Amino acid sequence: MDGVVISEAERSQLPAILSLLEELFSQEQDFTPNAHKQAHGLLQILDHAERGRIFLAHLNNEVIGMANALFTISTAEGGPVILLEDVIVAQPFRCKGVGALLIQHVLCWGWNNGFLRVTLLTDPDNAHALRLYERNGFVRSGMLVLRLDLGKEYMNQMNLVSNLA
Repeated sequence: MDGVVISEAERSQLPAILSLLEELFSQEQDFTPNAHKQAHGLLQILDHAERGRIFLAHLNNEVIGMANALFTISTAEGGPVILLEDVIVAQPFRCKGVGALLIQHVLCWGWNNGFLRVTLLTDPDNAHALRLYERNGFVRSGMLVLRLDLGKEYMNQMNLVSNLA
């Protein structure tokens, strides 16, 4: 799409980013929109560059897409890797190459900054996203994703809170 510019997000763009996350989490199976939680998480990244980067796609100064690159260390790779999250393009701009631009930007940025791998998660029934990722070089992993929310209720139920006190 002509005229699209990719840049790193700034704190002042938080409302636009929250709008995109509301759209994303409204369509994902495992998550629901919660502006307070999402703002808290975004600020943890925006205010701490060592944790990750949020990249935004702009068209005529309007934020139309985003990708969130979180950093960690892989013992398997022996160095820094990226967990790619929150890839979303606003509905009117989908299927026009904006998602591919965002992904390619993250991949180039990662390579130029010494990252060794990019991993992402997506809903298994999101055929459009799967095609996008596969067209950009991602391959399906044999790994299965498991998740556990460390809420106080769970920690108390498992008698883990007192073990750490």
